[in-house]
Amino acid sequence: QVQLVESGGGLVQPGGSLRLSCVASGNIDSIKAMRWYRQAPGNSREFVALIGDQPIANLAPSVAGRFRMSRDNAKAAVYLQMNDLREEDTAVYYCNAVGPDNYWGQGIQVTVSS
Repeated sequence: QVQLVESGGGLVQPGGSLRLSCVASGNIDSIKAMRWYRQAPGNSREFVALIGDQPIANLAPSVAGRFRMSRDNAKAAVYLQMNDLREEDTAVYYCNAVGPDNYWGQGIQVTVSS
């Protein structure tokens, strides 16, 4: 089993920045990749970013150039640096670990509003 805990969400004005963190615990050696997803009200959950064995993350086109995903293996953590936030980035953001099973964090709210 893998447990994931997100932090760092909140309210920010358009153009602002936030940094989300996700710390994994449990059977972390089984994790093959980590992903961020988000879900806005009335919408389905959508892919945001992925990082696997390589240090370079894959990003969804809607956030490429504004968001950056990184990891710290020593801390069993991944991060999502979100810059130039827009109102359409408002959503609950979820951390996801891919391994023998698919593990999810509890989600964290990000609200972009003036």
